[in-house]
Amino acid sequence: MFAKKLAVSLLFGALAAGAAAPADAQVKVGVVTSSTGPIALVGIPQKNSVPLLPTSVGGQSVQYITLDDGSDPTATVAAFKKLITEEKVDAIIGPSGSPNAMGVIQFAAEAGVPMLAPVGTAAVVLPMTEQKKWVFKTTQNDDLIAEALLAHMEKIGIKSVGFIGTADPYGDNWLKVFGEGAAKRGIKLLASERFQRQDTSLTAQGLKILSASPDAVLIAAPGSSSVLPQTTLYDQGYRGKVYQTHGAALPDFLKLGGKKVEGTILAASLMLVLDQVPDSHPSKKIASDYVAAYEKQNGSKPATFGANVYDAGLLLERAIPVALKGGEPGSAAFRGALRDALEQVKELPATQGVYNLTAADHSGFDERGRELITVSGGKWTLVK
Repeated sequence: MFAKKLAVSLLFGALAAGAAAPADAQVKVGVVTSSTGPIALVGIPQKNSVPLLPTSVGGQSVQYITLDDGSDPTATVAAFKKLITEEKVDAIIGPSGSPNAMGVIQFAAEAGVPMLAPVGTAAVVLPMTEQKKWVFKTTQNDDLIAEALLAHMEKIGIKSVGFIGTADPYGDNWLKVFGEGAAKRGIKLLASERFQRQDTSLTAQGLKILSASPDAVLIAAPGSSSVLPQTTLYDQGYRGKVYQTHGAALPDFLKLGGKKVEGTILAASLMLVLDQVPDSHPSKKIASDYVAAYEKQNGSKPATFGANVYDAGLLLERAIPVALKGGEPGSAAFRGALRDALEQVKELPATQGVYNLTAADHSGFDERGRELITVSGGKWTLVK
């Protein structure tokens, strides 16, 4: 009899706990970074930015579960599967690398888990597909950056360009976007060379570019891999104009490149030149606050890659209260509502620019998300 009463008591207790669960529901967000391996210069500031993300949104606590994929796309897949099947996360921020991101889109889509990708290549969101509608990109799309570079080339009379890019989705999309833009402006692409991010010598690629005698060279590579092509060309005697993508927007580019990257032109977010942009810029205060908080926590300034993760947190902070109207955290209904809410974000100032997301545009940046910058005296300087 006692056992029966105990069983009934436990049953009612379990039912009561189950009924109370929604009120105590917690939003779970997975974070996958490459804080070790070849692209660690990208992943480390991203991992370090996680403690700065909001821990309470819309009356719900937010838990972040961070995993390191070691820059290995295979490990990225394993991390995503773990977060989706074991941790049952409501969203995933990451991964750090473009090839890694391309390899996990299908898993996020199949599970119906929104993925906020802090990667360079626009291929994660373009062209839009049924799978890619679950992906939101927290960096500027390549065409926005390329347009600024091409406009500068045209302005100073560049007629021919050589291209060196990574042999991966980042380099692939840049070659496509830049090649199409150059052709429209009558700028000839004389040579195109590719390399692996982990390569330690680019002598052959550099010599082929030199033999083509272009007026300028565009290097399309993310993180520390952006440095070697430029220093190689310098050592081989090239003194023409060098352009870089927003993949080179990190302090270590200046540190590793030294005098050999002096005069480089790139387009990237205002974070590189915060003290030089007007206070009226909608992102200046947010970016300044992020940099200050990161520096206080880590003792160094963040690369813009860290800000891409911070912006993912801002997007979730805007979308979660809306998504809560569609379902409880941990449910398919909530995850679907979260995806829909992210797609409706409008005029959200963040560290990199202002987000205006639509069903067709899951990056959402306009000209407020880029500045034309040069390297002068070993420092980033706004081109005016």
